[in-house]
Amino acid sequence: MKWNSRKLLLTACIGLLCISGCSRSKEQLEETKTPSQNVLAPFTGEQITEGLQNRPIVATINNHPLARPQSGIAEADQVYEFLAEGNVTRFAAIFQSEIPNQMGPIRSAREYFVDFADGMDAFFIAHGYSPDAKKLLDGGVVDHVNGMQYDGSLFERSSDRKAPHNSYISKEHIEEAFEKTNASEKISKTPTFSFLKPEESDKIGDIASSITVSYSSDPRFISTYRYDEEKNRYYRSVNGIDTVDKLNERRVELSNVVVMEMDHQTVDQQGRLAINLQSGGNAMLFHEGITREIEWENRDGFLIPIEQGVPVKLTVGRTWIHIVPSLSSPSAAVTYTP
Repeated sequence: MKWNSRKLLLTACIGLLCISGCSRSKEQLEETKTPSQNVLAPFTGEQITEGLQNRPIVATINNHPLARPQSGIAEADQVYEFLAEGNVTRFAAIFQSEIPNQMGPIRSAREYFVDFADGMDAFFIAHGYSPDAKKLLDGGVVDHVNGMQYDGSLFERSSDRKAPHNSYISKEHIEEAFEKTNASEKISKTPTFSFLKPEESDKIGDIASSITVSYSSDPRFISTYRYDEEKNRYYRSVNGIDTVDKLNERRVELSNVVVMEMDHQTVDQQGRLAINLQSGGNAMLFHEGITREIEWENRDGFLIPIEQGVPVKLTVGRTWIHIVPSLSSPSAAVTYTP
C-alpha cells in the first residue's frame, strides 16, 4: 500500500510537471507570435508593435509666406526644404508613420522632387509641374496624383486663401488617389537611417542651442531653431513666427535638424533649378543640443546622413532637412550659438 501510494504520488507529480511544462511551452510559443517590441518606424526610429507596411507619401508643400501655416506638417516623419526659383523654398514632406487628415497647400512639382520621390518608391503628390517634371510624370517614373488633373475633386480649394496657395488634399482623397491610379499601397523599399537607442545619447560636437539656416538675405526664408533641453526637441520659427500646423495649431517638434550641401544649377530663364541628389557631399547634424560636420550619401534612393562611412545615429523622432547650394561648407549657410 505504501509503495502504491508513493507510485500514485509520483505519477501525480509527473503529471503536474508535464502540465506546467506544456503551459510554459505554450506561453513561449505565444511570445514568439507577439510582434517584436524592437521594430522601428523606418523614417523616425520610433518603436512600434509591428512593422509599418504602408507606402511612404511625398507631398510637395507650398512654403510661400501666403501659404503659411501649412496643414499636416507636424505629422510628417521628415521634411526636406528645397530651393525653388526666386530664392523661394518649397517642402518635400514624407508621411509614413502617420497620414494627416489634410495636407497642404500643395504646390507644383520640379524635376528634383520627382527624382526624390522616385528614389524611395514613394507615392508622389503635387499640384502642377515644370516642363521637365511633367515629362517625368507623363513617363510614369513614379506613381503619383496631380492637382492639374483633379482640381476640384481630389484636390480642394480653401476659401481663406488665393490660388496658388489654397490647394489641399485630404486623407480620404489620398486613399481614393491610390485606387484611381492603381498604385500599390505597400512599402517596397526601406531606408538605412540609424537611430540612437533609448539608453544612448550623443554629446560629441559643439554646443548649439540656437541654429539659423539661411537661403538668402530674405528673412521670410531664414529658419531659426531653438533647442529645448528638457524635451530634447527643436522648435522652428521663421521671421519670428513659430512653425505650427494649421490643423491643430501644434508647434512642429523636431529631434534632428540636418543641412545637406548639393550642387544647384539654373536651367531656364524662369530660374528653375537642377539639383544633384546623387553625388553626396558635406552636411551638418544638429541633435541632442550639439552639432558637428558629417556627410551625406544617396543610398538606394534615400538621402542618408553619413559619418565615417556608416549612417550617423539620429535621435528618435522627426527630422527637418535643409538642402542648400554647394559652398565651401554647409556651415556657410548656417550659424549657431551655444
